[in-house]
Amino acid sequence: MLKTAKQFLEEADPEISGVCGRERARQEEGIELIASENVVHPAVLAAAGSVLTNKYAEGYPGARYYGGCEVVDEAETLAVARAKALFGCEHANVQPHSGSQANMAVYLAALKPGDSVLAMNLSHGGHLTHGASVNFSGSLYRFVHYGVRREDGVLDMEDVARKAAESRPKLIVCGASAYPREIDARAFRAVADSVGAMLMFDIAHIAGLVAAKLHKDPVPWCDFVTTTTHKTLRGPRGGMIMCRGEHAKAIDKAVFPGVQGGPLMHVIAAKAVAFKLALQPSFVEYQRRVVANAAALAHGLITRGFDLVAGGTDNHMMLIDLRNKGLTGRALEQALGRAGITVNKNAVPFDTEKPTVTSGVRIGTPAVTTRGFGLSEMEQIAEWIGQVAEHVDDDGVTSSIRASVKALCSRYPLYADME
Repeated sequence: MLKTAKQFLEEADPEISGVCGRERARQEEGIELIASENVVHPAVLAAAGSVLTNKYAEGYPGARYYGGCEVVDEAETLAVARAKALFGCEHANVQPHSGSQANMAVYLAALKPGDSVLAMNLSHGGHLTHGASVNFSGSLYRFVHYGVRREDGVLDMEDVARKAAESRPKLIVCGASAYPREIDARAFRAVADSVGAMLMFDIAHIAGLVAAKLHKDPVPWCDFVTTTTHKTLRGPRGGMIMCRGEHAKAIDKAVFPGVQGGPLMHVIAAKAVAFKLALQPSFVEYQRRVVANAAALAHGLITRGFDLVAGGTDNHMMLIDLRNKGLTGRALEQALGRAGITVNKNAVPFDTEKPTVTSGVRIGTPAVTTRGFGLSEMEQIAEWIGQVAEHVDDDGVTSSIRASVKALCSRYPLYADME
């Protein structure tokens, strides 16, 4: 009798099978508002769990260090071709295991240890790999940071230009992990040209919006564009680098053998599936709904007295500054978790709290949009967040909301047609 993969797991490892079951239930019964998470298509899951996981394939298609790669070469070739079609880039490397490793490979290709780099301050919305002192980037390179204006939370391009002129960086990094407004690659290109720097745009969060052409295309203005594949792009967990043709050889060498060994061929195949889905007209409509839901949720929060960094959102996320509510990010994250709503605590610009506490939370709409939530659900979520914020220590309130959250989620089941 044939068995399903689930049955094999149940028999071989009941403990991990139980973990998988409980995590599926958690996702089914709760509202996922972490801006960097999404719900992948069943075809992406199938590719990621396929027999391609068995194959070692160090190197690149047609130039592997192992035999027997002729079939998996097809998967990587498809992934590269689809990435180039989706983003209009000259070269794409789909092997990075994560966005952090994609950024690491760009630095290895473009810089020498000790070189100067200009990037966004972590507490203003940047990423660990944009020069945080606890990260490899801050250890190996001399990062100078720009930020947002104190008065409105908007990216300060005058600060960018001034610090570029002062530090004369070899590379300028734009892009963020917690910034809700659109970033203009063309403006950064002008600054980079003024000091003879290369330009890298980390579009990990907004890749889906860029692919759908809802944000201005950064590719023509940048030497390098890096991304993850699992946020708005709705693919498997992984990374990718796009670059101008002149940098292709250096980038490929930096990824392998520079920072990685064998690529994850099952994940690369899943990336190929995600790129194909993203090339469909339905993907553009999906991204429009992601943005519309974010705008509606932002509006609902503002009307309930929440202070949003930069006054709102142009993308899929918003950053709530809780100082006017007398709350910390950790407190609200934990209270919302008890109510069945998942968010992540996050530093806000000019935060005085520790990174483990923070004064804000970051929320986003990709996962709930994938699930089918619309504008009315955004209004309801804003109301629930408001209620929890007013009663963070009231277990009765969070318990009641959790029951309502579960009832709402039951109307939008995940993977309803999949075993």
